[in-house]
Amino acid sequence: MKETTLMRSCSNASTLLLALLAGCGGGDGNANAATPILDAKASETACVDMATKAGLTATTLTTSYVPAGTKRPGTATTGDFLPGHCMVTGSINPRVGADGKNYAIGFQLSLPDNWNGRFLYLGGGGNDGTLRDTSLSSSISLSTPSPLGQGFAVVSADGGHIGTSASFGADPQARIDHAFNAHDKTAVSAKALITQRYGRKPDKSYFSGCSGGGRQGMMFSQRFPDYFDGITAGAPAMRVSSGATVAAMWNNAKFTGIAPKDAAGNRILSQAFSNDDLTLAAKAINAACDASDGVLDGMVNNVKACTFNPSVLQCTGSKTATCLSTEQVGALKDVFAGPKNSAGTALYAGQPWDPGLAAPGWRAWTLGSSTTATPDSRYNVLMVDALVNEFFTPPDPTFNPLNFNFDTDPARMLWFSAIYDTYADATLADYKKRGGKLLFIHGMSDPIFSASDTLAYYDRLSADNGGLASTQGFARTFLVPGMNHCSGGMATDNYDSIQTMVDWVEKGIAPDSIPAVATASNTYFPSRSRPLCAYPKFAKYKGTGSIEDAGNFACSDN
Repeated sequence: MKETTLMRSCSNASTLLLALLAGCGGGDGNANAATPILDAKASETACVDMATKAGLTATTLTTSYVPAGTKRPGTATTGDFLPGHCMVTGSINPRVGADGKNYAIGFQLSLPDNWNGRFLYLGGGGNDGTLRDTSLSSSISLSTPSPLGQGFAVVSADGGHIGTSASFGADPQARIDHAFNAHDKTAVSAKALITQRYGRKPDKSYFSGCSGGGRQGMMFSQRFPDYFDGITAGAPAMRVSSGATVAAMWNNAKFTGIAPKDAAGNRILSQAFSNDDLTLAAKAINAACDASDGVLDGMVNNVKACTFNPSVLQCTGSKTATCLSTEQVGALKDVFAGPKNSAGTALYAGQPWDPGLAAPGWRAWTLGSSTTATPDSRYNVLMVDALVNEFFTPPDPTFNPLNFNFDTDPARMLWFSAIYDTYADATLADYKKRGGKLLFIHGMSDPIFSASDTLAYYDRLSADNGGLASTQGFARTFLVPGMNHCSGGMATDNYDSIQTMVDWVEKGIAPDSIPAVATASNTYFPSRSRPLCAYPKFAKYKGTGSIEDAGNFACSDN
């Protein structure tokens, strides 16, 4: 394995040539140009030479060649090997921030020897700060065989900072980088490097991500609509600053407020509901809603027909294993209705009722597992970190989340929301005009980014684009019953959304359904398959055959 590093200046003549070849990072072309297929030695030489020939402005590049047959990192599967490829690690615009810390926009691009002409940008998540493994698939497309292994050129980015804490929010430029600038610079640089390596631009460019990655996809569709032919936005964090984080503070307060106390009088959040309590609620939701899709199978497919009132579980006397306390019922009502200010104005969508609330992923976000009064829910760890360091302007690192004021504190988040959130534009006119395709995918029991919020956005998108039929020509939504945040839960959460998008963009096959399965490790439905249906349709049982087999279900709107 060879490595070489070089910093190139904008005065280099190759920069000008590359700019002419790559344009401004937008539309792709040269679809009929030949891609050289080199032997391993020539590929390695070309890889090592990239850093000296790329000519990217203010960018440090390190290249290393990974020979064919190298085992994929972190995998135990026999025969799970990578193709020969060049791994390019880049650092754009290194600088010292206002907080005295070192910053740069980091990315990693893998360029396979036998390129299929496609470019894939893997979205990040959380507060970013790390590079995703470019040999793996997107976090919202777990059943996709390694795109790199298929011949995609694949890039990931760190969002302009190192480390998963949002403490970078003390530097104004780091906020802007995280919001959009780091991804713009990464996409442009990656396409330029692809052009340099293969002698032509990508034939087609794709983006796929979930959570924060879903937000990044929506950001591209709005700010840079000519960069990608297809965007998959899973559980898109479109209102993470102005809505979902407010909801996280609301939910955290509601659940903490009913939790039992320790000997010192401090509440233990994780004990607000036992696992048995959540299972009891899940069974009640199934009892109310499961049959509406034609069969009792432990999944609520007909989500629009589901109405549930947790009061049916309220104890008439003392708390027992067969009922919930008055306080527990009240907390569930408040959380699933969504946050409100003192005037009763909704601040974010509520959560749809789904039995997936009994799965570990739902607990991890809302309640955690700490047996002490120090909470470890992801609301308290990830979301509070983002709130106090990045979403508040100015940052307020010592803020106590239980003191969040739902009348006044949302206003402290509006400045950053204006550059970070992606909910306002429900037209996507430029992306549609460009011919781009968009897939929304969302788990129905996602406890942080509500599927109801995504549906509300999709309804607005449809209204602004001439109705559902017209909108489905370029944008479709797929709900995953039972799925928690991006994956997991009582769900068939494994599917190949990347191939679905490729078929739509390149073959014109608009997806009416996406085949999905539950993995063998799924303790709820280990051998189940289902069609994920384009909203507003849902998977309905045909009336005969095994309920584990997708072939016995059809997409229906009634």
